[in-house]
Amino acid sequence: MSKVINGVVSYQNIGMGFWGIIDSKGNEWRPVNMPEQLKENGAKVSIRIKEVDEGVSMFMWGKAVKVVGFHTLSK
Repeated sequence: MSKVINGVVSYQNIGMGFWGIIDSKGNEWRPVNMPEQLKENGAKVSIRIKEVDEGVSMFMWGKAVKVVGFHTLSK
């Protein structure tokens, strides 16, 4: 099951670094397949996500999700 979230793209300089999305409620989402078009710090986006189960992960930030669709709202 997928859902749509609105948020802001944020680069996390933790470990090797990664891209994340912080939604309007402060929830942290970590796309496992972040589209290149969204890799701009501060971009406002609307994305359709599907939660994924990573099992044990080295990341300690955000919920792992797969992006299944997106729109850039502004940069």
